[in-house]
Amino acid sequence: MKPLQNIQHYLTQHNIDAAFITTPHNVFYTSNFASNPHERLLGIMIFQQAEPFLICPKMEVPDVYAAGWAFEAVGHEDTENAWDVLKKACDARNVSLQTIAIEKDHLTVSRFEAMQQRFNAAFTEIDTTLSSMRVIKNEEELQKMREAAKLADYAIEVGINALQEGRTEMDVLNIIESAVKAKGYSMSFDTMVLAGEKTASPHGTPGNRPIRRGDMILFDLGVVYEGYCSDITRTVAFGDVTDAQAKLYDAVLRANEAAIAAVKPGVRAMELDKIARDIIEEAGYGRYFTHRLGHGLGISIHEFPSINGANDYALQRGTVFTIEPGIYKDDVAGVRIEDDVVVTKDGVEVLTHYPKALQIVPFR
Repeated sequence: MKPLQNIQHYLTQHNIDAAFITTPHNVFYTSNFASNPHERLLGIMIFQQAEPFLICPKMEVPDVYAAGWAFEAVGHEDTENAWDVLKKACDARNVSLQTIAIEKDHLTVSRFEAMQQRFNAAFTEIDTTLSSMRVIKNEEELQKMREAAKLADYAIEVGINALQEGRTEMDVLNIIESAVKAKGYSMSFDTMVLAGEKTASPHGTPGNRPIRRGDMILFDLGVVYEGYCSDITRTVAFGDVTDAQAKLYDAVLRANEAAIAAVKPGVRAMELDKIARDIIEEAGYGRYFTHRLGHGLGISIHEFPSINGANDYALQRGTVFTIEPGIYKDDVAGVRIEDDVVVTKDGVEVLTHYPKALQIVPFR
């Protein structure tokens, strides 16, 4: 329960009486209990000294204890006002609550007002602190992320092997997701399979576009392993590749590899972004690289830090993030190559291993 202890230490240091953690991913980080509560109230109330409690729908209380939660789980019925249940559980601890830390980025206005009505307290944010805690992965977390990355490599292999003339993007996507599901796992976000001209949309939507000879095919996917996410992108050619497509691919690959090679403790996020961006600029595609270089990765698919040209965050050992340069040129193709990396004591470990050399998938 180290995250709990870290939060309690933070509360003591800053003279904050309690923290109410409500983001499902942060509830999981703090308790090992994973839940999608939908509209129902889920949260953990943590105090400086008093015993914490987890509040959730009553039907999930047994699942909370099964996940290893060692403290009280307070359940609320659908017929009850969950905020009254929360207040009663706090009152039972007989502690003064003059200041409460909340996740401002997550708590809706209506929920914040519900807290204001029941607690005569000042409110402060704990979002930044939780992000800072989660950014450094311990060895147990890293091992889970290695397994998630292996599954992502497998899913890419399945997708590439499924390429066939006449199959649609959705056909290939369904083959990928069925294979992952058959292993007992789920995707960490909506799988992307884009063909031909659709690869030039960084966040394109897969559909019924059939695969044809000469298409570039972009795969962007991830798999969840024991609560931790992977995120990989590979782009391949189907049947044939033009010189223009190969040139574009080469620039993205060099940008990806150069940024990875520069990863080590102390390097700033903005420096990595610049390394990759400069290579793409020099190749003549600068204006076609339209997004940041990468993002933090862990329990959430997008975590702190953002690897962009304005972020001076200095990388620390144990930080996991993506490196995913891309070029999106309507009259040629879109190419993105994405890997998951972790900062080591003196360099970098790449978690995703599916080959990155330009692959021309045989026409079939």
